[in-house]
Amino acid sequence: MTIQAILWDLDGTLVDTAPDLCAVLTTLLKRRNVPPLPYALARNEVSNGAIGMLRAAFPGTTDADELERLRLEFLDIYLEKVCVYSRIFSGLEIFLSKLDESRIPWGIVTNKPHAMTVPLLKALAIDDRPACVISGDRLAQRKPHPAPLLLAAEELSLAPASCVYIGDAPRDIEAGRAAGMTTIAAAYGYIPMRDDPYGWGADVVVHRPLGLWDAYRSLETITGARRHA
Repeated sequence: MTIQAILWDLDGTLVDTAPDLCAVLTTLLKRRNVPPLPYALARNEVSNGAIGMLRAAFPGTTDADELERLRLEFLDIYLEKVCVYSRIFSGLEIFLSKLDESRIPWGIVTNKPHAMTVPLLKALAIDDRPACVISGDRLAQRKPHPAPLLLAAEELSLAPASCVYIGDAPRDIEAGRAAGMTTIAAAYGYIPMRDDPYGWGADVVVHRPLGLWDAYRSLETITGARRHA
């Protein structure tokens, strides 16, 4: 089956949100008189969401209620500064423009809450471009469950097998594979040193944003060859 759509994870794959999210974490730590977490460590937890960042910054906090209080405060701060320094990864606008020119729809499937996703896309002036946006609170299930990806394919009126999902975390690839989609691991994203993108089971691993177009074209060639075999 030919590739008919591209679906993106958001944080660490399509948009470099780490500068803003790490700044939010630093603000929260200052409020509690806790030393800031080194940027490199905080950045690598961004794809794990607020809870992942908070667990790295407050390693001694295991109480679920306290973590939830921290998470809500984190999100309150973030809502006020959702897009100060965040930008689409350098080189990806070229890819998006080529998709638009080729009339290939692209969408976003993220675990990020809707209340943060929409303002971020608006601030980046791309809110009217995705063919679908599935935020983390749209369904009861979140990645690595395949349900959000299957919903995206449904909204695009496409078979899941005709979609490619691009993400920078193991759960992205797990969700994509479970949904029956082709997957690309974005190794340029927020990946801790302990993780190996080659072990996630993705169809392709890409180390820089500019390499995604070539990866997409190579996948098109492969699927096209299968179709005509």
